[in-house]
Amino acid sequence: MRRAADWKLDEPAWTGRMKIISIGKLAYIKLEDKNSGELFAQAPVEQYPGCVVEAVTDSSRYFVVRIEDGNGRHAFIGLGFADRGDSFDFNVALQDHFKWVKQEGELAKEEASQSTAPKLDLGFKDGQTIKISIGNIKKKDPGAKSRPMGSGLLLPPPMAKGAFLVSPPGGQQSPPPTQSNTASLLDFGGPVPAAQPTADLWGDFTAAGASSSQDTAKGWVQF
Repeated sequence: MRRAADWKLDEPAWTGRMKIISIGKLAYIKLEDKNSGELFAQAPVEQYPGCVVEAVTDSSRYFVVRIEDGNGRHAFIGLGFADRGDSFDFNVALQDHFKWVKQEGELAKEEASQSTAPKLDLGFKDGQTIKISIGNIKKKDPGAKSRPMGSGLLLPPPMAKGAFLVSPPGGQQSPPPTQSNTASLLDFGGPVPAAQPTADLWGDFTAAGASSSQDTAKGWVQF
């Protein structure tokens, strides 16, 4: 087990900046000069957690990293952060990358399995039928009469008991109705104007009675 307390933390051998980049499924830890950006060392990471990056047992700010020079040679160095937040970001960045790699692998497997699986034929065969049952639907009563649609004229209400027409007194006419500022809402060609009533509503009846009595008097012999 490796402990950061065994290292010379007060006298680090090198100080610089660090980058993590991803190329395909690999993550690369690059240690560069903080002024010139010159590469000091790098560590290709194939999986995390793994043998390339290991945390120490006595601190969360220090790790053991396996670096390579590209010619097959490698070495283990101690890597530490002055700020605990930086070490947290370092840990999360590696975890997120390999979580993405895992998801991509699972999606590739699903696509491969779907491409090899036989496709389902959900179409109807010749002569094949289906039956659908739908409940809670009331059947229409054949004996019930359908209610006619459309508009119609309504009869006036019946007259109350004891109601009667009263003729106006002789010589007096009812005043004509006043015209209000209204417009006709419905007109099927216009009504035929009614004849104006005579001044004496009973004049025709009295004239007819007088003429008939005179004719009767002429047909009788007066004694």
